[in-house]
Amino acid sequence: MIDREKIKAGVKLILEGIGEDPGREGLLETPDRIARMYEEIYGGMEEDPGTHLSKVFTVDHHEMVLEKDIVFYSTCEHHLLPFYGKAHVAYIPDGKVVGLSKLARTVEVFARRPQIQERMTGQIADALMQYLAPRGAMVMVEAEHMCMTMRGVGKPGSKTVTVAARGVFEEREELKNRFFQMLGRSC
Repeated sequence: MIDREKIKAGVKLILEGIGEDPGREGLLETPDRIARMYEEIYGGMEEDPGTHLSKVFTVDHHEMVLEKDIVFYSTCEHHLLPFYGKAHVAYIPDGKVVGLSKLARTVEVFARRPQIQERMTGQIADALMQYLAPRGAMVMVEAEHMCMTMRGVGKPGSKTVTVAARGVFEEREELKNRFFQMLGRSC
């Protein structure tokens, strides 16, 4: 549960710590604004992906389902700076499918937490396996990390790519290849 009062007190301390006056006009309401913003951007902290993935439909379909270019915004747990990009989520159903919007909502559940991209990629794939019980799942995440672009090494435009393969995607190279072909990429 997000504690607005603790966040507001923390923001006030940060402002004081950088030499600002939290009582000046432009900053007076900043602690409250940030507390409300954190409720939104960290809204996945207590959200269960099963909420979105539990509504399934029985089908006789065993071909790959791919939802690509799911835009997300997350926060690096090391610097509390944003990272953002696109997630591509695929699975091979074993008798049941989920509504396509639920794949995007599942990405959001994990993106709206202090996070590292590598963990988030695996969490999305694991949630698909747990709640849909498909033959396999594969997730690719491409993101730009502000902790690399606006500070530190300062390399804007660089992207980090992570991949998680589960089930038949781990076992069958041709399925991985088809996943990348459907994304318009070569392996």
